[in-house]
Amino acid sequence: MHKNLSEKSSSQITGLKTLYFDCYNGISGDMALGALLDGGVDLKNLQEMLSGLNLKGWSLKAEVINRGGIAGTRALVELQQSDVCKRHLEDILAILDRSDLPRQVKLQSQSVFECLAEAEAAVHGIRVDEVHFHEVGALDSIIDIVGTCSALYLLAADQVVCSPLPASRGEIKCAHGILPLPAPATLELLARRQVPLESRDTGYELVTPTGAALVTALAESFGSIPDFNLSAIGYGAGSIDPGYANYLRVLIGHTEPVHNVSKEKMAVIETNIDDLNPEIYGYLMEKLFKAGAFDVYYTPIQMKKNRPGVHLTILSPPEKVKILQDIVFLETTTFGCRLTMAHKVKRVREYETVHTAWGKIVIKYIPNSGGGLPVHYSPEYEDCRAVAAESGLPLKEVYRIVDHLFRNMFSPTS
Repeated sequence: MHKNLSEKSSSQITGLKTLYFDCYNGISGDMALGALLDGGVDLKNLQEMLSGLNLKGWSLKAEVINRGGIAGTRALVELQQSDVCKRHLEDILAILDRSDLPRQVKLQSQSVFECLAEAEAAVHGIRVDEVHFHEVGALDSIIDIVGTCSALYLLAADQVVCSPLPASRGEIKCAHGILPLPAPATLELLARRQVPLESRDTGYELVTPTGAALVTALAESFGSIPDFNLSAIGYGAGSIDPGYANYLRVLIGHTEPVHNVSKEKMAVIETNIDDLNPEIYGYLMEKLFKAGAFDVYYTPIQMKKNRPGVHLTILSPPEKVKILQDIVFLETTTFGCRLTMAHKVKRVREYETVHTAWGKIVIKYIPNSGGGLPVHYSPEYEDCRAVAAESGLPLKEVYRIVDHLFRNMFSPTS
């Protein structure tokens, strides 16, 4: 195991726990899993979590090796018999849905496989539900992907950042025959996230489709090492031994804490539409909100052939993506959507209730760290609207009254 550099207890460390994937020699599923094991994930705990997949015929081992004078870990998924099953996306999603894995692990694993399926569909010119996973659908690759997401969970990682990725030239033999490097699915995945590439002449595959899917689905950003307090390092070995330190290196540490800010993952669903009855847009928005969208908004755009169009944007919880996409396909004329994963960073807010002669009004506000009147506050519109309707007062007067009552709650004499 690689060297916990910090002697501090976990209670002494603050800030976001950040993992930086230093892909100086590429990334694959087994390299990612090996690096996280080398960086401190307990093998027995990982094996126990992966047993929640309820899949038989495999075992996971960690082999300590030395390449180029550097010790690292190679993750080995051993199969009791050959697994040549060609699984569809829905087959793998069903395995995850039936599993006993933590919800976060399920969602992250689903996101990785969905990214892979979308890339394969784009490369082969077919629908996502027609994609057959060959190498990636095999049991060992499933363990690599779900194992990496499980390892991130066990490390309690708050965010993943990734270096630029090396792009090698050459050819590789796979289920589809001889393909150029980087593999088409790998390039499709990297192009969707606009991942920075660095040319490398090696003649063998450095970034596999599985590795590309992991970082494009899980990494918050791509670039240089972030500013953080380094606490551990892990080296994950690839299957090829070129005679030098062929590793994926993971750096583990904590960023400085940001007070009064919370962070959560979300998905962004987008599409452009130029041939839909305008009366449908209002109904569509109501239906998307009812199905669980964080936000829905329309932006007027000018499309090809000088047609006026609408850019639809949906901010979605990761677990609601399929439901919301299905609504878009059912209710609109679009042929496809774009999906990207993002983070929602929001200020921590609190709520207070103001009592008026006509009823209660809830106020959302940002606490003032120094005490006193909050730095920002906003009455709930629906509450104010109800009071205005009940009292006959103008809505702006209701807002004025609520503002006065709320300010008095924080005055020194109140």
